Amino acid sequence: MSNVPGGLRYAKSHEWLKLEGDGTATIGISDYAQNSLGDITYVQMPKVGAALKAGETFGVVESVKAASDLYAPVAGTVLATNPALEAAPETVNKAPYTEGWMMKLKLANPADAAALLDAAAYEKSIT
Repeated sequence: MSNVPGGLRYAKSHEWLKLEGDGTATIGISDYAQNSLGDITYVQMPKVGAALKAGETFGVVESVKAASDLYAPVAGTVLATNPALEAAPETVNKAPYTEGWMMKLKLANPADAAALLDAAAYEKSIT
């Protein structure tokens, strides 16, 4: 059974988004996604300052099983990426919703997050 915290929004492509109060969001992949991938060995992230469109590929996660594209759940500009993942990509396996975050985004339109799945809908989609 996957851990699906409430209070986050989820994309059908298994990225999560945590809205911050200042029009920014923290983004990573769900527990379900990291569990499906297996042991993560590399995370390629976008460049800070990159402008992303909703649904656009922003990086890649590689594991012992496969490589998988990462998709921006909403449009925005990359403010930061998680430097800890360069040295320890397995952090995504251990703590996908906390230390394993991948990027921080300044949302083009914060209301776009409402179009993503809530925890109950996402949990239903993966069971």
